[in-house]
Amino acid sequence: MNSLTNELLEMPTIQQVTVTDDTLSVDLSDGRTISVPIAWYPRLLHASIEERNDYRFIAGGNGIHWNQLDEDISIKNLILGQPSGESQKSFQRWLSSRVATV
Repeated sequence: MNSLTNELLEMPTIQQVTVTDDTLSVDLSDGRTISVPIAWYPRLLHASIEERNDYRFIAGGNGIHWNQLDEDISIKNLILGQPSGESQKSFQRWLSSRVATV
C-alpha cells in the first residue's frame, strides 16, 4: 500500500463548521481549516442563518448533515475540492418546494 492510500484512509475529522454568506469553512482534527465557496452548495446558499446553523456531524465527524436542507457534505469532498453533485433538476425541484411552503 502506498503512502497516498494511507493518507486517504486516515482522514481527519471535522471539529467545527462556520457558514457565512460567502464561505463554508471547516476546522479539522489535524489543525487545518478548509474554506470553500458556499456557491458550491446551492442549498446552503439559499438557506436562512437558522437553517445553516442547524447541522450535526455524521459518520464519526467525517461529514456534516443539515436536516432542514437535506444536505450532506463529506470531509473527503471538501479536501478534494468537489462541489455539490446535485443535478439542476433536483435542485430546482427542492427550491420550488421551499418557495411553495413559504
